Amino acid sequence: MVANVQTLLDEGLAALAATSDAQELENAKARYIGKEGAITALLRQLGALPPEEKKTFGATVNQAKQAFEAALQARRDALTADKLAKQLAAEALDVTLPGRGQPSGGLHPVTLVQQRIEALFRSIGFDVADGPEIENDFHNFEALNIPKDHPARAMADTFYIEGEAGGEPLVLRTHTSPIQVRYMLNNQPPIKIVAPGRVYRVDSDATHSPMFHQMEGLWVDEGVSFADLKSVIVDFLRRFFERDDLQVRFRPSFFPFTEPSAEIDVLGERGWLEVGGCGMVHPNVLKNVGIDAEKYTGFAFGIGLDRFAMLYYGVNDLRLFFENDLSFLGQFE
Repeated sequence: MVANVQTLLDEGLAALAATSDAQELENAKARYIGKEGAITALLRQLGALPPEEKKTFGATVNQAKQAFEAALQARRDALTADKLAKQLAAEALDVTLPGRGQPSGGLHPVTLVQQRIEALFRSIGFDVADGPEIENDFHNFEALNIPKDHPARAMADTFYIEGEAGGEPLVLRTHTSPIQVRYMLNNQPPIKIVAPGRVYRVDSDATHSPMFHQMEGLWVDEGVSFADLKSVIVDFLRRFFERDDLQVRFRPSFFPFTEPSAEIDVLGERGWLEVGGCGMVHPNVLKNVGIDAEKYTGFAFGIGLDRFAMLYYGVNDLRLFFENDLSFLGQFE
């Protein structure tokens, strides 16, 4: 019987050695020292043995059980260590690799240009004003001396949206001039502001976008003249482009909200380039916002922030700014 115990122990130790995971190990434990296990069954046979054999056989079975339990614990420790080693290998960190780091964001190039221009105008006493992007007919057209039959009213230029405000159709503002209108309705001269923001027109190509950014300026006070307008614009352009010798010209033009009006050009490597429009505020506009046109005069101008960003950074396609290509935008961080 002692030989049978040794044989059974050898089988049990071999079964433990063959296990590859915790579940197989528990199954082997149950087969040999569980309630119905083979070694446990030998202990139940002790009661049927003669007294002289019971002591010897019992000691042999207990030794076999202890040997199995010791081998069981050793195998359990080995499997745990092997699992940990595999996990560590899978999660190993190569300290010779460069750190991943946390990529940092940056401001959009158009935003950077807007902030630069705002700072330049703040330095000469202008405030920055803001207003809604959804406008009514009065603020976007009527107050600016734009009659009902003006081409800017056509669907080809303007995004009209559903809804009305006081019986007037709603539009996505086509310029930031409504900001000036709202400011003049709530403030009396002297007024000295720039009005940046998004505007919308039905237009899209390499140099135009249905959504683009504009900045308009307004100075209303007693005795403001076209000479003041030219002085402010020329000074701004030379400081923005960092060229004291920059040549600027003013070409006669027409805008319904200014009189006289002019286009603003700068001389570049490829000749004259239009960069904005300007003029003296039309008396009708001042009357529409409750400002005495006999006492006060003013000038207004408008520039495209996207166009200025293209010129400042040397970008030849406006659409690049809005395609969300990080390899492009990352150059401006």
